[in-house]
Amino acid sequence: MKTFWLFGYRQALCCIFPVIIFAALALSKYIEIPYLPRYDFILLVCILAQVFMLTSKLETWDEFKVILVFHAIGLGLELYKVHMGSWAYPEEACSKFFGVPLYSGFMYASVASYICQAWRRFDLQMYGWPKSFYSIAISVLIYANFFTHHFTYDIRWGLKLLLVLIFFRTIVTFRIDEKIFKMPLILSFLLIGFFIWIAENITTFFGAWQYPNQEAAWSLVHIGKISSWFLLVIISVIIVAQLKRVKSSLQHPTRSSVIAEKES
Repeated sequence: MKTFWLFGYRQALCCIFPVIIFAALALSKYIEIPYLPRYDFILLVCILAQVFMLTSKLETWDEFKVILVFHAIGLGLELYKVHMGSWAYPEEACSKFFGVPLYSGFMYASVASYICQAWRRFDLQMYGWPKSFYSIAISVLIYANFFTHHFTYDIRWGLKLLLVLIFFRTIVTFRIDEKIFKMPLILSFLLIGFFIWIAENITTFFGAWQYPNQEAAWSLVHIGKISSWFLLVIISVIIVAQLKRVKSSLQHPTRSSVIAEKES
């Protein structure tokens, strides 16, 4: 029971940033602030939340640098998807850029924040990690497919098969109260993707964005979106993992060969 509650407490700490964003989405739906459009209010809350995470030391500066990468990745994807009509942000705001409110980058950043903090708080360790060439190549292909499937073949099922082949031996371990647990990395990808899909249903209900089938009335986000989040989470974990490996090799040059030997 102690281990269970400690697990829940640490998970809650890891989720502070996403929870703040959800709270802003919920409150802004029912509370109107004069002269402050809803999307601008959410952006302001996100910025203040990021400042709070840093000043309270709930988030480290190294983690913040990683999160900035996800801001860029997320905004790039948002600009393209909104342009292609995959979803839309129907409300007016001063902080919209080509139809995309700038707060949307923080939603991707909150996923990265969770991953970075979970890595630190649960002392995550990866075993059987593939060679950097394979992990980086698959993440590039996944991200590219989010763009190219609009005008050519959608290869996500082929990418999923490649992922199984590349990561089928990879195990992630996490520590809770001196106890070590482990699971296949692919399973952890799927679980995170599933919970993000649940969060996506909540955010679309509160009007964070809108899919074409939700224009007349809100409806459940298609369950197939789990696969999209599954793939996006994989990109997130691979980027964090590779950056940590680079940092480790720079800080401990004599250990770089040991790190390389652990690659499968």
